[in-house]
Amino acid sequence: MIYVQVAVGDVIYIESNSGAVKRVGRSDAFATEFDLEAEEYVPLPKGEVHKKKEIVQDVTLHDLDAANARPQGGQDILSLMGQMMKPRKTEITDKLRQEINKVVNRYVDEGVAELVPGVLFIDEVHMLDMECFSYLNRALECSLSPIVIFATNRGICTVRGTDMTSPHGIPLDLLDRLLIVRTETYGPAEMIQILAIRAQVEGLEIDEESLAYLGEIGQQASLRHAVHLLSPASVVAKMNGRDKICKVDLDEVTSLYLDAKSSARLLQEQQDRYIS
Repeated sequence: MIYVQVAVGDVIYIESNSGAVKRVGRSDAFATEFDLEAEEYVPLPKGEVHKKKEIVQDVTLHDLDAANARPQGGQDILSLMGQMMKPRKTEITDKLRQEINKVVNRYVDEGVAELVPGVLFIDEVHMLDMECFSYLNRALECSLSPIVIFATNRGICTVRGTDMTSPHGIPLDLLDRLLIVRTETYGPAEMIQILAIRAQVEGLEIDEESLAYLGEIGQQASLRHAVHLLSPASVVAKMNGRDKICKVDLDEVTSLYLDAKSSARLLQEQQDRYIS
């Protein structure tokens, strides 16, 4: 039970559906020029006042599932204390989800609720196995499913858990239902701009010449490798007594760290020196 502190001279309203009493403020009839209270004074309603207040609440489907899955005990004080001291968790079953989805669909059809689809971003989607793809294929057919975005850098490869090959490591029946966004590699100017923004975010200072040189490294290796070189180059610059990253610092860290392409080429050239 929630208690609201109400005194003489306060303006309140009572919700008819729940009976909740809420305090609006202090009546302006009690406001005087000598009153030192930091109160919000509201006019006193006159006559028969009938007001409708629309309350908009944002909840997720998981919130509804969790609220309905929580075990409800008795209303006596012992049951309430037991729920607070030893909270129990109940599994959210498929039957419960289906019942919640029916209620939500009815609210949407009646105009009581509005469904705002969320966004589910799955990176490195080629790492999923066949069971995960089967579940996603079924889940996307639901009217309450979010907008799903897949990201991968793989070409034609094997779908995990099977022997079949497919573009991007995604089964063809699921791939046929997707809209594939065409992407292009970054140009030199775009790569330099991204590196400049990353250096600014990390609070690192780098001159224009070093930034252009780092962009060339990113074109030869990858943008991720160029971004990873910023932090060690800053450490080398501080060790040399400078606050700004120079080209000499980038040359030093480039000689210390290899990118994926250089490492693979080194392993291929010196494969007799490694255990296979």
